[in-house]
Amino acid sequence: MSEPVLVETVDGVATVTLNRPETFNSLNLLAKLLLLDALRAIADDPEVRAVVLTGAGRGFCVGQDLAEIEPDKPAKERFTTVAEHYAPLARLIAEMDKPVIAAINGPAAGAGLSLALAADFRIASEKASFTTAFTGIALSPDTGMSWHLPRLVGANKAVELLMLSPTLKPDEALELGLITQVVAPEELLQTAQALAARLAAGPTLAYGMIRQLLRYAADHDLAETLAKEHELIEQAGDSADHLAAVDAFLNKRKPEFTGR
Repeated sequence: MSEPVLVETVDGVATVTLNRPETFNSLNLLAKLLLLDALRAIADDPEVRAVVLTGAGRGFCVGQDLAEIEPDKPAKERFTTVAEHYAPLARLIAEMDKPVIAAINGPAAGAGLSLALAADFRIASEKASFTTAFTGIALSPDTGMSWHLPRLVGANKAVELLMLSPTLKPDEALELGLITQVVAPEELLQTAQALAARLAAGPTLAYGMIRQLLRYAADHDLAETLAKEHELIEQAGDSADHLAAVDAFLNKRKPEFTGR
């Protein structure tokens, strides 16, 4: 049996591939545990400076593997996976101090769409599709969808997408701001990895601070956010990357960033 999660790291870019193509990369218990382990290791690895998340075969990820649901058990027992697996996955993708790109090769549904929404960039194949899916099985959303979706498309559109759960084509998702770019299927991984390589060669410490500030600003007022900006820019100002970049500018050289 093949591993349900594959990780390959090249030149500071970690590509994480969900590898259950026969189920459109639905997440069973083993896949969730391995994905958590992989993302935790990546988050803690200073040599990894950008991440690509994608799926094998024809699907990106369609969320929970419903074959594992045990309907005879009470919901309190069946949905422990939300706190134990899905919430930590959403936080790892959204909060690690390095940029994350979702390379969406096919259907992204339910928690699978939620994982993509937690990334910084969402590059989609022309064969991708997007649906919130939860109301189709009479559930409310999880994995951070109710936090990320309205911030991307606005509150009114988020209500529509969550309640009616239409299936969006890539051009529709792009128009809504749900994704960043649409490319031909054969160009998807190359495009995502090229962007990741560009980010990995950049000031990744500053990128991590940008992620922190955007999360902070979403829940704090202007005065608090200004103070947080001051705190983080002081930290960035002591970084090797900043000092090297200033020196490069003064000496008319292109800066080389190390992420430190």
